[in-house]
Amino acid sequence: MNQEVLLPDDYKPAENEPFMNKRQQEYFRRKLLDWKQDLMADSRDTIEGLQDGTRNIPDVADRASEETDRALELRTRDRQRKLVSKIDAALRRLDEGEFGYCEVTGEPISLKRLDARPIATMSLEAQERHERREKVHRDD
Repeated sequence: MNQEVLLPDDYKPAENEPFMNKRQQEYFRRKLLDWKQDLMADSRDTIEGLQDGTRNIPDVADRASEETDRALELRTRDRQRKLVSKIDAALRRLDEGEFGYCEVTGEPISLKRLDARPIATMSLEAQERHERREKVHRDD
């Protein structure tokens, strides 16, 4: 399906090349896959830590502290799980040729924004409009 795209180690997407060309697609695919791999490794460490951490602690304050730590770990784990599904969605958009384009305007999302947040689905302008509308509705 996909032929191997040669990507120099120091490659960075540039504005002066065609938007979402094969090199840019490969760059973002690798970036997303690396990020996902890191999250999955963190997740495995968290699960192992939680399994190891199940022990009887007689001191109430120590036990409360441990339970707080576990709750924080689980919240972090849940956030990572949601992030992994957003990464998977971005990889799907890459496969479908929709990656890098704003889902609201259809315009290209800036390379700078995609490099900082490769799961972005909206241009910065569309995202800001969306957040302003959300804030207005929250204040009702």
